[in-house]
Amino acid sequence: MRNTPRYTIAIDGYSACGKSTLARAMARRLGYRYVDTGAMYRMVTLQFLRDGVDIEDDGAVAGAVESLEVDFTPGTNRALLCGEDVEEEIRGLAVSNFVSPVAALPRVRAAMRTLQRQWGADGGVVMDGRDIGTVIFPNADLKIFVTADLETRVDRRLAELTSAGRSATREAVKQNLLERDHIDSTRDDSPLRQAEDAVELDNSELSLEAFIDEGMRLVAELEEK
Repeated sequence: MRNTPRYTIAIDGYSACGKSTLARAMARRLGYRYVDTGAMYRMVTLQFLRDGVDIEDDGAVAGAVESLEVDFTPGTNRALLCGEDVEEEIRGLAVSNFVSPVAALPRVRAAMRTLQRQWGADGGVVMDGRDIGTVIFPNADLKIFVTADLETRVDRRLAELTSAGRSATREAVKQNLLERDHIDSTRDDSPLRQAEDAVELDNSELSLEAFIDEGMRLVAELEEK
């Protein structure tokens, strides 16, 4: 009886397209580790905001990154910044409005890249972000690139904020997404782009169940090879 392989699954896409929802659900069904790389960059951003780090000052950035500890609680996967649960705080617009410029910093990306590769080194991982299939794990067993139209993404981000008890206007959310799209896709270090061998999954009109089922179908196809 052959052992079941433990795949490395890379899920990339723009903000609020549903990639984290898909990655989390697939990891749960497969019994894999889930790594939310977006949350990692949000934690860095939160610390920079708290400490007033000037992102134009390379020395200040280097010092701030050196002292950071980002992790997740086992099982529940809540964001831990230097041991503090900051899951709710990192999801607010204050962090959202600043995360893309911070995530574009080479020193920040290098530090997070090292952690991400460590956490996924042995397979059995579903990791979502912007550069997982192109930079972090270019040889991933399965690469999915999630898309959704802008208005759908705005609806989802507004719903997330509302459910967390935060208020934001539709226009503010849309502007935030557009700005992040631009920064994420044009930065010099690891820009957001679809890997040539990634499967594109349009989540504009899929129900949650259908969306997750489609991801699991792609895993089943791997197992048939």
